[in-house]
Amino acid sequence: MTRLVVVGHGMVGSRFVEDLLDRDVAQRYRITVLGAEDCEPYNRVLLSEVLAGSHSLGSIFLPTPDDPRLLVHQGMTARAIDRQDRVVVADDGSRHRYDQLVLATGASARIPGLPGLGPEGGDLPRGVHALRTVDDARALLAATLNSPRAVVLGAGVLGLEAAAALVGRGIDVTVVHPAPALMERQLDGTASTVVTRAMDDLGMHHRVGVGAAAVLTRDGAVIGVRLTDGSVIEAGLLLLSTGTVANTSLAAAAALPVDRGIVVGHDLACVTDPRIFAIGDCAQPPSGATGLVAQGWDQARQLATALTAAALRLPPPRRDSAEPMTDVVRLKARGLDVVTMGVCGSARDKDPTHRTLRLSDPDAGRHVEVVVAGGVLVGATCIGAGQVAADLVSAYTRRIPVPDDPAYVLLPALAAGAALHGSDPLNLPPEATVCRCNGVSRGVIDDAVAAGATSVDAVAAATRATTGCGSCRDDVCALLASRATDEVREPLVTAGKHTIHDHETAGS
Repeated sequence: MTRLVVVGHGMVGSRFVEDLLDRDVAQRYRITVLGAEDCEPYNRVLLSEVLAGSHSLGSIFLPTPDDPRLLVHQGMTARAIDRQDRVVVADDGSRHRYDQLVLATGASARIPGLPGLGPEGGDLPRGVHALRTVDDARALLAATLNSPRAVVLGAGVLGLEAAAALVGRGIDVTVVHPAPALMERQLDGTASTVVTRAMDDLGMHHRVGVGAAAVLTRDGAVIGVRLTDGSVIEAGLLLLSTGTVANTSLAAAAALPVDRGIVVGHDLACVTDPRIFAIGDCAQPPSGATGLVAQGWDQARQLATALTAAALRLPPPRRDSAEPMTDVVRLKARGLDVVTMGVCGSARDKDPTHRTLRLSDPDAGRHVEVVVAGGVLVGATCIGAGQVAADLVSAYTRRIPVPDDPAYVLLPALAAGAALHGSDPLNLPPEATVCRCNGVSRGVIDDAVAAGATSVDAVAAATRATTGCGSCRDDVCALLASRATDEVREPLVTAGKHTIHDHETAGS
């Protein structure tokens, strides 16, 4: 028996536990989970959609397996790791012995050191919120009832999603972003300009290239924000969307190597202690961290597969030389149609092997850029071009060969004869990936439908498809609809020992 302790019961920690239980066919593992939050795990990616009203809080919780090998402690925080005795000490004084330890402690919202926010680690003024947890979402929803004006500090993915959600609730919103471009990790200046035009159409104000200098308060509540240019924006609600900080204090106190995250090797083991692993937002692998859930879930699969193979004394699983594409970003904001992947953003490196072509039409709210190298698509930016974005995501994630000239990828008139297969899921081979977050192929979905899954929820329960960012939901619906149409078109009629389809003629 191998005693495994998992610290962290969020999206990645809970997924790792599921994957390990599924793969532990020899039932060698006994798993103890310490989760700091006193609730079931939930899909953090959808918190902005809870704010928008398109999801309820109850709908984003994730099930926990009912398995005798698993013991979950909710509301229990790990306080220390005794590496010599191989024990994790919890905040209630309990001690949890391990043979292997997995740290999935995630990340916390970054709180900028602005005057007016109070001392570091202290309580924030009333009306100041982050959006990282279920409790944050509850508090923010309550705050919207009495706050007609809001400032969103930070225009990354979450900041823009939350701003759009607040606008949808009838709140006057100003987005403040100190960088010269919105979503600068994904967009350059030209693309950012197109997004600001779309924000104007939504009635969303924006101050790009100007930062916050101080938070203004009265009687312990926020009343506005002073910007670095001296101007003041009055608001009773301030949403901080200024990035995240990896939760590494537990590892650092145990003398494990920590940089921006917990330093791990390609096998996700801590470089100084092979019994301890780190996955998700708290980990810093050699390839770097994207902060996207798809990367964390891929790490969960990778580690669960490696640990169970080692327990059975099997050779370590071979890692596909082509790493999965886990860096597709799709903005979930009504009225802001933004999709990026791979090589993109203001700070990207200039590579002479990359060929880039751009079509920018700000007046029409459209901007598309593709980057091609070595006969494959290595990056793309799509704003206001939904169908083009779907085609490019298919080409990028499935590594479909494309012409060396990016014009044949970008321009519809020239792309008609190109090697792109298109985004229609009905054209995909069984091995093609439909759900990128969970690595679910069309064949797996077809098998689930054939086994009786007749709804998106049923497919999700059987395969996990659609349970990440949700962008594959339309593809799953199309596959379900196709199956239903086939069944309507081809009812079977039994005549004696001969089964005839309704399109056959008797005697043909």
